[in-house]
Amino acid sequence: MYMGLCSIGLMQNTELILRINELKREKNAVILVHNYQRPEIYEVADFIGDSLGLCERARDSDADIIVFCGVYFMAESAAILNPDKKVIVPFSDAGCAMADMVQVEKLIQFKKKHKDAAVVCYVNSTAEVKALCDICCTSSNAVAVVRSLKEKKVIFVPDKNLAAYIQDKVPEKEIIPWQGYCPIHHVVDAKYVEEIRRDNPNAKIIAHPESKPEVLALADYVTSTSGMIDVAREDDCDEFFVLTECGMTERLKREVPGKKFKGLCNMCFDMKKNDLASVLRCLETEKDRVRVERATARRALLAFDRMFALK
Repeated sequence: MYMGLCSIGLMQNTELILRINELKREKNAVILVHNYQRPEIYEVADFIGDSLGLCERARDSDADIIVFCGVYFMAESAAILNPDKKVIVPFSDAGCAMADMVQVEKLIQFKKKHKDAAVVCYVNSTAEVKALCDICCTSSNAVAVVRSLKEKKVIFVPDKNLAAYIQDKVPEKEIIPWQGYCPIHHVVDAKYVEEIRRDNPNAKIIAHPESKPEVLALADYVTSTSGMIDVAREDDCDEFFVLTECGMTERLKREVPGKKFKGLCNMCFDMKKNDLASVLRCLETEKDRVRVERATARRALLAFDRMFALK
């Protein structure tokens, strides 16, 4: 039974967690949570991960309802991969500035200028953009995806920084970047990293490949958010500075206790919109539902299938 906004607003976190878990069982729902979400959301997650991990869990889920705690393009991906399931989000206006930097008509024109190039899209893009691309990738498999293509030229959308990272790793191909970027990562420069080194001499620096090339050149490790957990576990160092959205330090503290983690103060406000009350409201009402137009979803699914086929 729907409890109403006032009732939910008066509940404590422990009560919210209990009620959410009850509803998950009753409705055969699964909650997928991105690493950048608020730590309280971790407590009701069935899976916490990066873009690739969440895509895989969405694809393999046997739940009737998928609650996606991230930003909207991620929930669209879940809907594309599960056309017969109900995908819902606490806030349908949780967007992504980088994904919004690609407009469909402009991409169509861009493709016409480079007809001999394959088109690879980062999963941080809308369903309509994915439908125009040959294959998807995430930050953890982008290099492998580009290497797998027979074409010598590759249009990469939307992140120019990830494109530069791929170009460095795959010099035999010509990467043609779309001029998009993540504002959270793009603001960091080499001077900032040098200051981190000075102020944290015992820390190793882990950077996300959405960062500028000058930043990646100074980092000890460059990896996806899930890769950051692996690095922190495997390296003997007990102190790390993490160059990605600020929420990742909370995930690292949870997964690798006993080590110290510092990070950027940069916050993605769209990622932080969700809280326990909104997740409960989402489950109670089964709103907002994510829908992708059928033809768009069918074309976008091909891009996903080609990515998954590489594994």
